[in-house]
Amino acid sequence: MADLAPAGDYRSSYREDMTIFPTRNSRLAVLAGLILLCASPLLLGRYELGILINIGTLGIAALGLNILVGFTGQISIGHAAFFGFGAFASAWLHERWHIPVALCIPLAGIMTAFVGLIFGAPAGRLKGLYLAIATLAAQFILEDFFARAQWFTGGVAGRITEPFSLGSWVADREESYFYVVLAYVVVMYLGAANLIRTRDGRALVAVRDHYLSAEVMGINLAYYRTLSFGIASLYAGIGGALYAHYLLFVSVEAFNILFSIHSSGWSSSAASAA
Repeated sequence: MADLAPAGDYRSSYREDMTIFPTRNSRLAVLAGLILLCASPLLLGRYELGILINIGTLGIAALGLNILVGFTGQISIGHAAFFGFGAFASAWLHERWHIPVALCIPLAGIMTAFVGLIFGAPAGRLKGLYLAIATLAAQFILEDFFARAQWFTGGVAGRITEPFSLGSWVADREESYFYVVLAYVVVMYLGAANLIRTRDGRALVAVRDHYLSAEVMGINLAYYRTLSFGIASLYAGIGGALYAHYLLFVSVEAFNILFSIHSSGWSSSAASAA
């Protein structure tokens, strides 16, 4: 009853066992949920849609943190800084290079992933309290960068962002921007779910379960720990970019240490639920 698996549901291959939606009931439940979400702008007001949009943007960032903390067993107290970097990067790309907002969002995620790899390279060789201190240092380094790099963030004054647009269609209201966030949530969730089913995803889980056994089996611990930081930063950057183009303004004060602590709590809850 827990997984709604019908009687006589036998799996004859590893591929069947690792499928994302293993039963007909689970596929129907997902389809019903998507239909209900797509109908939300017709049923809910702007306030409720605003809450759902915030849940989607923050949920994408928490999903990346869950890959880092829940699946790889790492610690991060600086996730809000990467979330903020994605927000500022998308705004900077549009203003400086006049790139369409639809392309700025994934590009901001890639830029944030590179920043995450820079901080993840030394942090990937640490564990425990030392790893927590290293990620805490990343938080304060990026906060200081946000305050000083006026060319990138606008400094303490912040930066105005543009609404999401695709051709002549502009998502400048909750009713339209909700579908943009929903599309990214679905794509990013499927990406994370499929990642864990791959060889690299199983290696990440092995690092979490017992890093000594994983190393004996030939898994490069530093490589996969660093990779998990990059993937988590990619998700944080895309979530931050979506957040920026919804609020139409980003400020340095929004991405502080308290934000990181709260996001770590959300990821821990998601990992426990999984």
